[in-house]
Amino acid sequence: MTTIQTRTLGTTGPQVSALALGCMGMSALYGDADRAESVATVHAALEAGVTLLDTGDFYGMGHNELLLAEALRTAPAARREQALVSVKFGALRGPDGSWLGIDGRPEAVKNFAAYSLQRLGVDHIDVYRLARLDPAVPIEETVGAIAELVEQGYVRHIGLSEVGADTVRRAAATAPIADLQIEYALITRGIEEKILPAVRELGIGITAYGVLSRGLISGHFTADRQLAEGDFRALSPRFQGENLQHNLRLVEALRKIAEQKGVSVAQTAIAWVLAQGEDIVPLIGARRRDRLTEALGALDVTLDAADLAAIEEAVPADAAAGERYPESQMTHLDSER
Repeated sequence: MTTIQTRTLGTTGPQVSALALGCMGMSALYGDADRAESVATVHAALEAGVTLLDTGDFYGMGHNELLLAEALRTAPAARREQALVSVKFGALRGPDGSWLGIDGRPEAVKNFAAYSLQRLGVDHIDVYRLARLDPAVPIEETVGAIAELVEQGYVRHIGLSEVGADTVRRAAATAPIADLQIEYALITRGIEEKILPAVRELGIGITAYGVLSRGLISGHFTADRQLAEGDFRALSPRFQGENLQHNLRLVEALRKIAEQKGVSVAQTAIAWVLAQGEDIVPLIGARRRDRLTEALGALDVTLDAADLAAIEEAVPADAAAGERYPESQMTHLDSER
């Protein structure tokens, strides 16, 4: 069985592969995806030694969990047994795909978990986390409900998602927290000021999503690309007009460094996140096997002090133009307060 580098999610979480597979794009927000290729990509990830698979019960309104269940069910037993599943819950959706809010009430936590266990075809969820803070429910109540699921054997570890340092501290005072899932990338570095120091003080790991900024800094995105219907990026400020032009110039600066090292832009961007600490596990949102293979190549990229300094000069902190989400969604992020 293939083995790759591993990292541990905080002081209380599980040991996982140094790169994790984020499955959201196989069901939602980036246009249509090929189901057979999606399943094949999950299988390829498991074969390569990736152990952490991330999903959300609201990705395609259950579609992603069912897809992941199919992939796990059809994987070789040895690969299936090594898989750890991380699930986000709490986002409320309408039949038209609209976003209706967040529900972090204790009774809702247990209800969401029951449905996820059924859709995934598993008897426990390895890491369970509220997708966004419910402003109407104290985090202690939500985390307390997950802690009860841990006691009952339905959940192994408690995670957090997109919350600020104060909320992290309150959650950690309630129950052991394995990791905080939050956006972190070369052009998205807001966590460095308060959140990263707080989780490190508390012994909580980071699972970093958006490490390629939704493809923006992958080296594959071009200014003339036509986005498919339903692609989230059509509404993302960083992909609009002059913002896009500015951000792609940053990518070209990064490309020069990548070419000097003989690696791809995406591999350089992922390697940069890996280099920020052993407590950080990047989530790779690959929907195809070729993109997965490229991403895994980042594990073989070593960035020395000179490389990191060159990257910092090419793409300084706060260099990106545009917020990471539309304004309406930024207001739901406790991590941005």
